[in-house]
Amino acid sequence: MSAVPATAAALAPHRIVFAVYEGVCLLDLAGAQTTFWCASRHLEQRGLPGYALSTASIDGASVGTAEGPMLATERLGAPDTVADTVLVPGSAVIDKVMQDLGPLIDWLRGTEARRIASVCTGSFVLAAAGLLDGRRATTHWALCERLAALHPRVEVLPEAVYVRDDPVWTSAGVTTGIDMALAMVETDHGSELAMAVARELAVHVRRAGGESQHSSQLALQAGDGVQFDGLHRWIAANLADTELSVSVLARQVFMSPRNFARVYRQKTGLTPAKAVEQFRLEAARRLLQQSDRKLEQIAEDCGFGDAERMRASFLRHLGLSPSAYRRQHA
Repeated sequence: MSAVPATAAALAPHRIVFAVYEGVCLLDLAGAQTTFWCASRHLEQRGLPGYALSTASIDGASVGTAEGPMLATERLGAPDTVADTVLVPGSAVIDKVMQDLGPLIDWLRGTEARRIASVCTGSFVLAAAGLLDGRRATTHWALCERLAALHPRVEVLPEAVYVRDDPVWTSAGVTTGIDMALAMVETDHGSELAMAVARELAVHVRRAGGESQHSSQLALQAGDGVQFDGLHRWIAANLADTELSVSVLARQVFMSPRNFARVYRQKTGLTPAKAVEQFRLEAARRLLQQSDRKLEQIAEDCGFGDAERMRASFLRHLGLSPSAYRRQHA
């Protein structure tokens, strides 16, 4: 699928239909929708056609979201909702709402859209329509095992932020719909526009599709771990220093090494050494996905010291080598 050329002014706007239903998650919808809306503004400023966005349901009636606000919708299948892309947001109560989605599932089976996508548990709707059979897909990390069990013909990738298996795209939980939408903008119009949109939306990091849904820093905030947020930011910025010992870390938070080691484990559930390894591993995974740096350079940049130590960490935590990880996720 190639990017739209600069001479695309003569083309009609790319129509994206957001197929919604009672109980849909508002952020699943709004995150992706705002990304495309923002991209349209940039395109129109350049004299290019943007995205035409429609929020549609089976009967075109108002739809209640899981969070409470009502959505005005168009009717799916109406002439003005013929789509280039159909996107199905998820629901926090997907098991409950699935029993009422037969008409939407039938509609999805018959759609001729060029691209079909889901955010979060919207993947269950696509799977029920048979659109994920024989394809790779993802969903919210907490429901990946359930998706795989219900739909054994789907290859579920539990770590991925989003998965592109043309013509179907699936994204993980909630805000990953923004990452997927940015990737679609890049596919349609190039990386420069996608970066401009990401900057306008104040997206801190554009995550790659194969990047893990889990953040080491977020995981360490569980319980009372938020106490060490400043330290974690410092660790992430100083990974190339191989001497991130207990003494070095303790000095950053003005504690004795012994007291720091005790309190840190109590608050985060990990020893300082294990936490540092998680940060190194996460940084290395990102570089393997998003750069062509040699393994030795990545190991040095992330503070492993050498490629063999990095390899041992990957095998211990992920069950595969850095080279194999790059082949799977780059």
